[in-house]
Amino acid sequence: MFLDAVLARNPQLVDYAAELHRTGVVEPDTYVMDLDAVEASAALLASEAGRWGLRLWFVAKQFGRNPALVRAIARHLPRFAAIDAREARALHAAGARPGNVGHLMQVPRQALLGILAWRPEVVTVFDVANARTVSKTAQQLGYVQDVLVRVEGAPGTVHPGQEGGVPLDRLEGFAAEAEQLPGIRLAGVTGFPCIQCEPGSGQPRPTATFELVRQARALLAARGHTDLKLSAPGVTCAATLPMLAELGATHGEPGHALTGTTPLHAVDGEQPERPAYVYVTEVAHTLADGRPALHGGGFYRRSGVETALIPRTGARLAVQRATAENIDYYRLLAPGDARPGDTAVLAFRTQIFVTRSNVAVVSGLTTGRPRLTGHYDALGRPLAEGAAGKGAGGP
Repeated sequence: MFLDAVLARNPQLVDYAAELHRTGVVEPDTYVMDLDAVEASAALLASEAGRWGLRLWFVAKQFGRNPALVRAIARHLPRFAAIDAREARALHAAGARPGNVGHLMQVPRQALLGILAWRPEVVTVFDVANARTVSKTAQQLGYVQDVLVRVEGAPGTVHPGQEGGVPLDRLEGFAAEAEQLPGIRLAGVTGFPCIQCEPGSGQPRPTATFELVRQARALLAARGHTDLKLSAPGVTCAATLPMLAELGATHGEPGHALTGTTPLHAVDGEQPERPAYVYVTEVAHTLADGRPALHGGGFYRRSGVETALIPRTGARLAVQRATAENIDYYRLLAPGDARPGDTAVLAFRTQIFVTRSNVAVVSGLTTGRPRLTGHYDALGRPLAEGAAGKGAGGP
């Protein structure tokens, strides 16, 4: 999905990733992340958001909660939106500040006390039961916690496994109960996804869920609530910030924009955020019919992966589709000029936190002095010396 884009806009990353694997510094099933490109995108987004009067909470799940990348991003976007409690702890430990917690996954009861002790900017709640729990926990800590109401998404826009929220036609009843809870304040609304890219063209468009969220904020305002936030996550990037501002959002949540890997970036090479990662693996064996098999571990089912580059030969081989029953041991390519042991470089949309991949962070690519700055697992934990290839000292 992104191989053409990264070859055109960040070819040094492809070359260095291939070299790191060829020389044994990184193992197959490693994502190689360009630290400088990520930080440049964070700085750009912070500047553009300020221009449009928006605030941004960055998202880290797609690059594996990596502390080196988190620290670089937080220099420009200091607050995060965490996918779950474990991610919140990892990002907090790396020095970022909690912005929105509980949106995609409600904060578990047992984790609330520790997370609320950090005083997050907002906690998103899906129903009255969770609102009560947040209120009770905030009271224990002696303060009133701002909450966002997650609005149930419009039919056809909600991703499987991400269901939940208050239906718009039940929001009045929810608000009436929540307003009686002494430990919380209704501070705004959110939903997901509020922006999506059209299949094929990659052009971002507001969803029907965004309109529901806007109506929900108007309803709360009519009940007397003021200074209401509206967080509109989904394809938050430089190109969509004007749309968010025009439609009344106060916050966005950039994720793939930080690595230049939204669907828009796959088709539009003029976007300011540069592609910032590749996936490097190797040919494990060749089937009797000539199809090479790649070592897996990092293939994400919604990745849109299309081709693999074999640097030794320059071949671009099609990646064959995998069924839902597939366990990610190997991924097959179309027959071509590749042999066991060859490096393969791919670029596709990922969510590293759901893989078993390693993550290698590199810098200095644009100056001609590339170096490997750190090695981590898929959840952002540093690997022990020698646990990844020849270690972190470079090729």
